[in-house]
Amino acid sequence: MWLYDKDSVEYSIFKQYEKALVTVGVNFFRADVHDALEGCFDGLEDALKAAICYILWLHEQQQEIHASMIVIKALNEKWKPKEWHDEYLNQSILKSPGQKWWEVAANKWGYDQRNQLVADIVYDNGKEYIVFTNGKEILIETAWRWGWERVLNYASTTK
Repeated sequence: MWLYDKDSVEYSIFKQYEKALVTVGVNFFRADVHDALEGCFDGLEDALKAAICYILWLHEQQQEIHASMIVIKALNEKWKPKEWHDEYLNQSILKSPGQKWWEVAANKWGYDQRNQLVADIVYDNGKEYIVFTNGKEILIETAWRWGWERVLNYASTTK
């Protein structure tokens, strides 16, 4: 099954949209969501884009969003987006906590210092964490709770 084959085209397509969909509330650990993904043999990217477009529209209309159900319906019915722009993924509603932290870090610490301290922001099984150049790691949620000064100190000291 493509969900478990990291070399498959479908897996790489899924990964492009996974963080944005998780951010708006899609639970990929739900059996019905998982089944819909496994049952989607063609039109995966179109269905995910269409689901995102619909979620964005609902958000603009200030309507309730049932993101997991929308994705299930989009996959099962092979929705196609009416209009798609890659910039949609840059809208704040679709940015993961890690993406938001990365942007704020540049404002708080400056681009150069952020880039010297942060090696990567990694997304793994629904969790995001920061990998610092000193070898330390921290969950995004923890970094937000700690505040900028404490994280800066943590990132600046060696293991």
